Amino acid sequence: MKFKFGIKEVVALGIGTALFVVLTTVQIPLVIVPNTALQPRMAILAFFSAVFGPLVGAGIGFIGHWLGDAIFYGSVWWSWVFPEIIVGAGIGAFFKKYAVEEGGFNKGKSIVLFLLTEIVSNAIAWILLAPVLDIIIFKEPVNKVFVQGLFAFLGNAIIIGVLGTVLLIVYSKIVGTSSNLKAED
Repeated sequence: MKFKFGIKEVVALGIGTALFVVLTTVQIPLVIVPNTALQPRMAILAFFSAVFGPLVGAGIGFIGHWLGDAIFYGSVWWSWVFPEIIVGAGIGAFFKKYAVEEGGFNKGKSIVLFLLTEIVSNAIAWILLAPVLDIIIFKEPVNKVFVQGLFAFLGNAIIIGVLGTVLLIVYSKIVGTSSNLKAED
């Protein structure tokens, strides 16, 4: 499958990254697991991935997480940057099938595909990749990182499943309606 990367995608990458970074500090801590929180920025990542594809999604995940960590925390937690790439690219891989731009995201089949894709992408990223990278890069304790990964997966799947889906339904309805407008004679 060939993915185009033109001006529209560059602008989406810039806007999506900016929103992702700004939302870095908006978090609802999961008090039972340290350094893990519900993050609305994940819905932004999912939205731009589902509309503009895997390259934009991966770019927002990489640049957004890297900049957000660097700006707000002073250092980059690389083992959590790479999972963001997986989530963005994974969700974006099926962007044509979601039919968001055509106004078709309000149909059950598109929503179910989106939800399944985001759950699988999040599972690979947070239950598998993040804990393994935490162990390899930062020598973190095994039991700690797998619990964090599980809760990061659950939190991200919920945020994307609820907020991301709502954003995509509303956007798809708006662009679908506007693309059906016809000039009067």
